[in-house]
Amino acid sequence: MHVSIVIPIYNEFDNLPDLVEQVEKAMAPSGTVWELLCVDDGSRDGSDRRLAELAETRPWLRPLFLNRNYGQSTAMQAGFDAAQGEVIITLDGDLQNDPADIPRLLKELADHPEIDILSGWRKDRQDRTLSRKIPSRIANALISKVTGVSLHDYGCSLKLYRREALENVKIYGELHRFVPALAAQFGARVMELPVNHRARTRGVSKYGIDRTIRVLLDLLWVKFLLRFIHRPMHAFGSVGAVMLLPGLAMLAYLAGLKLFAGADIGHRPLLQLGMMLTLMGAQFIGMGLLGEMLTRIYHEPAGQKQYILRDAPRRYGHRASAE
Repeated sequence: MHVSIVIPIYNEFDNLPDLVEQVEKAMAPSGTVWELLCVDDGSRDGSDRRLAELAETRPWLRPLFLNRNYGQSTAMQAGFDAAQGEVIITLDGDLQNDPADIPRLLKELADHPEIDILSGWRKDRQDRTLSRKIPSRIANALISKVTGVSLHDYGCSLKLYRREALENVKIYGELHRFVPALAAQFGARVMELPVNHRARTRGVSKYGIDRTIRVLLDLLWVKFLLRFIHRPMHAFGSVGAVMLLPGLAMLAYLAGLKLFAGADIGHRPLLQLGMMLTLMGAQFIGMGLLGEMLTRIYHEPAGQKQYILRDAPRRYGHRASAE
């Protein structure tokens, strides 16, 4: 199997026939062996039944049915786990991504053997400016700054992955949009190309302000994961030291006043502040020590290496950039 197309589906009953038809129209003339995995994420509008009906006459369509609504990241991970292709492509199920872009992107990936991930960029995005475009630009700039992987459009679901780029990546929560950054920590190289984007004509958008908050929280986790996953003591210990050292200095000063000047320190706010900083600093350092032990428990008994080896040097074709 050469190409696997993974599409999470949630309440897209009206879009499914056109979606499947457009993917077939794009892939049938390509001459590649391919499969389409539509992962129904606990839809309540009959999308699962429609998927099953469409699959009866299409051997290349493999529907997967999750027991309940887990979220887009979990649905996408289920598709990754089931995919058999050397190249894995992701799309949204709302027809805003254009399946006709896939053959062009596959050719670009073939022309750039040094690239592991090809990410779509909705350069001419067909969404509302105030509610979608401007927040998206701010979020993409923030994510690029935090992760160090500069992309114009992290939220575009149209992405191509070489299978080896996903072997060490597991996604939860809202982490599906951070896959390029997560894969980059294992050495994956990312390239971005403009793709077509269409306005939603049927169905209801699943995005809201609550998802924005979850994305920001996941970004904090991604930042910690990229920088401190193998050295948690540096993260927690640094914060602990910033609190512990001033706290100890305050307590030492008050102890000197009590011992040598006989001053009454029991009701001083400085005493309470010093005790609070000392206790909090000690707790953060303790969390860092626990994190170090958990890191070793994960890597050593389970045999999880901290590094990945390649069989041979990378093949370099045309020079490519991240934009």
